[in-house]
Amino acid sequence: FFFLLSISLFKNPAFPPPFFQIIKSLGYDRLVLQIGRGKVVPEPFRTESFALDVYRYKDSLKEDLEKADLVISHAGAGSCLETLENRKPLVVVINEKLMNNHQLELAKQLHKDGHLFYCTCSTLPGLLQSMDLSTLKCFPPGQPEKFSAFLDKVVGLQK
Repeated sequence: FFFLLSISLFKNPAFPPPFFQIIKSLGYDRLVLQIGRGKVVPEPFRTESFALDVYRYKDSLKEDLEKADLVISHAGAGSCLETLENRKPLVVVINEKLMNNHQLELAKQLHKDGHLFYCTCSTLPGLLQSMDLSTLKCFPPGQPEKFSAFLDKVVGLQK
């Protein structure tokens, strides 16, 4: 289980324990957090049934993405594309504080096309418990020109 945490999920100290319980109840035994510049740094731990690994940055996420069973990320175009190209199930968490929220537009369109699920920080626990990953469609590989045209359309640069 891999979690790209460029989102503000862990600003609320009460959030992580129930979140870990949900992840464990779904059958995952490992959570990897990339926290970036996050101010809250959860303490890594290992038990017989669960492990939490935490890091700020790596030169490449390739190895982590290859090992991931599920990726939870912010809805940045690069993060979405890299995850979908690796054929990994993706949940994106929308940053509701962004003005002219292109992340939301991108997430809505990729969800409409069946490639990912999206939510907000507050709706993530419910989504994790109700989503059916088998309904997701693979993103067509190796077509960066189509993705960039799609992005241009989403952000209003092309009609």
